[in-house]
Amino acid sequence: MESKHKAGFVNIIGNPNVGKSTLMNAFVGEKLSIITSKAQTTRHRILGIVNGDDFQVILSDTPGIIKPAYELQSSMMNFVKSAFEDADVLVYMVEIGEKGLKDEAFFEKIKKSKIPVLLLLNKVDTATQELLEEQVQYWQEVLPTVELHPISALSNFNVKNVFERIVELLPEAPAYYPKDQLTDKPERFFVNETIREKILMHYKKEIPYAVEIETEEFLEDDDIIRMRAVIMVERDSQKGIIIGHKGSALKRVGVESRKDLEKFFGKQVHIELYVKVNKNWRSNSRQLKRFGYNS
Repeated sequence: MESKHKAGFVNIIGNPNVGKSTLMNAFVGEKLSIITSKAQTTRHRILGIVNGDDFQVILSDTPGIIKPAYELQSSMMNFVKSAFEDADVLVYMVEIGEKGLKDEAFFEKIKKSKIPVLLLLNKVDTATQELLEEQVQYWQEVLPTVELHPISALSNFNVKNVFERIVELLPEAPAYYPKDQLTDKPERFFVNETIREKILMHYKKEIPYAVEIETEEFLEDDDIIRMRAVIMVERDSQKGIIIGHKGSALKRVGVESRKDLEKFFGKQVHIELYVKVNKNWRSNSRQLKRFGYNS
């Protein structure tokens, strides 16, 4: 008897920094979501697609749940709201020691959810057995309707079992995307994200949050991809910081981005980086639309 094909949308939600992107990358096996230790790394919902002979799991990793402070953040929270609306399975991720979301309304939504919710208790490799048992009990009391799985996304503990459970819960359906597709995002998106990851890693304070990247050129030949990207900042002083003494800071971002992109695309990469001042883009709804935030 032929097994039926299953397909559906799985949305991963949780507070900033609980390991949502790490989990998604463990599922997909590619570095789709950038991972750094600063909060607010993920600004968009990213689709990662995992294909098997008889299934297609479409994952989306949402920004961490925060109370919005400015226009950019409220548009990020709309991505999270929509995660409840179009999922077949919801993955709610918490880390050991955490007590609930920063937003009560979301908590209520999870309790009343009509779709299956898997609560993943992440970073269990950092906890004692005693703490783990206490946490499991806590979450079972707070959210009695959801299914709880302890995992460690980073060391791949229990990730395979959770993935198999997700496939079990998906509805029977044909594939939504071609089977060789890993994501719905264009190549330039990953160039932007890679550069942004390096900026998150190397610059302090507000700099990473005032930056947006735009890849203006992406020309692919048989053996090399030529890219030109603009790093946009809000003020002249930030431009100076990004460039650094005699261009050294910008050069480091370029070199590290190139290495990662060569791995990602599997061919040689030539990348040129420029820095431009784009005053107060985070509060300008026309600019936000241009960067894909106002959906």
